[in-house]
Amino acid sequence: MRASRVAAGYGAKVAIAEPGRFGGTCVNVGCIPKKLFSYAAHWREDFHLAAAYGWTSGEPRFDWPTLLRNKDREIARLNGVYERVLVDAGVEIHRGRAEILDGNSVRVNGRAHSAKHILVATGSWPQLPAIPGIEHAITSNEAFALERLPRRAVVVGGGYIALEFASIFHGLGVETTLSYRGKRLLRGFDAELGTRIAEEMSAKGVGIAFGCEPAALRKRDSIEIEFTDGRIAQTDLVMFATGRRPNTAQLGLESAGVKLGADGAVIVDRYSASSIPSIHAVGDVTNRVNLTPVATAEAMWLARTLFRGEPTAVDHDMVPTTVFANPNLATVGLSEEKARERFGAIDVYKTSFRALKLTLGDNPERTFMKLVVDPASQRVVGAHMIGADAGEIIQGVAIAVKLGATKAQFDATIGIHPTAAEEFVTMRDKAA
Repeated sequence: MRASRVAAGYGAKVAIAEPGRFGGTCVNVGCIPKKLFSYAAHWREDFHLAAAYGWTSGEPRFDWPTLLRNKDREIARLNGVYERVLVDAGVEIHRGRAEILDGNSVRVNGRAHSAKHILVATGSWPQLPAIPGIEHAITSNEAFALERLPRRAVVVGGGYIALEFASIFHGLGVETTLSYRGKRLLRGFDAELGTRIAEEMSAKGVGIAFGCEPAALRKRDSIEIEFTDGRIAQTDLVMFATGRRPNTAQLGLESAGVKLGADGAVIVDRYSASSIPSIHAVGDVTNRVNLTPVATAEAMWLARTLFRGEPTAVDHDMVPTTVFANPNLATVGLSEEKARERFGAIDVYKTSFRALKLTLGDNPERTFMKLVVDPASQRVVGAHMIGADAGEIIQGVAIAVKLGATKAQFDATIGIHPTAAEEFVTMRDKAA
């Protein structure tokens, strides 16, 4: 989407092949519907807290079909917007799946087309493990279109998708268990974030089972799960969020000479060029940093390189990200562990507190913040948060971290009181 529109804006003649709906994973079965579901799941706590502020109302009741219907309407609207944007930019649309014939030609709907440059931006697809009865499980793709909400659900995985859907199901009233084979959630994030988010989710009522995963599924009146630790459990829905695989199968890439990784990812250089110079790839299909804003940035950098005469390398340094679990989690820069590997000794500042909004009620949730500082330069090289609107807050902090702000510059910034965000500029004491 972004590469086509920006390249056309630079004067390139552009065609796009798409067999499905416009917007990719993010718009159709990713960021957008997931965030809408996340909003829906938070209302239960908000209704409960409202009573402490003097509001009274009837017993809240959730209607799943209403959420689905309204979500589908919004996604359809976005699909139309994206298509109009392409048309208005002069992009030629081909409704069909493309197959690469060689470095300068593709086939769509039986017709060959030639091009000076070919871009592969086909994203990724959820993976399912090869265990008996796996046909009874779903992935995040199907979770957005369930006919009815289950009474019980088991979500398998320890990454951000697993945490988000466990929070969504639980918030909508489903008895939810998160099953993860590891010992700590969110591998690759700051370790303390993984530990603390598990504690917060557990306190809200999500069951978390570490060190195990389903070994087999059997469909009876419900779904029977046999876990790797020997336990047997009954549930109504099993969702696997155990990784995604780049969408490169049967695209003709290998026969065209494009080198792929063991996971099927297109191997590219810092300018997103594959082993065939005329074929490029951006986004999840390259399995670099699999986030929508990163994919769109890679697309703009590529368009600038190819059609504006300004070679622009991909910049994956200090990419902020968020996990829309309950509570939210967001981060930018280095984890404490990665910073120690890079700098040796580091300074760490952190705080944990109960947000002002919650003090009139009985919600024990605690907001957590951490700054990681390189002691030699005093630059803040990592900022991490768990708490309400963490993504909104870290986006602003990410600007300072990206620009190389020092801890003294954070300290010199006046906080906005009373907010949670002000804690990022009031932390003075180093953690022991």
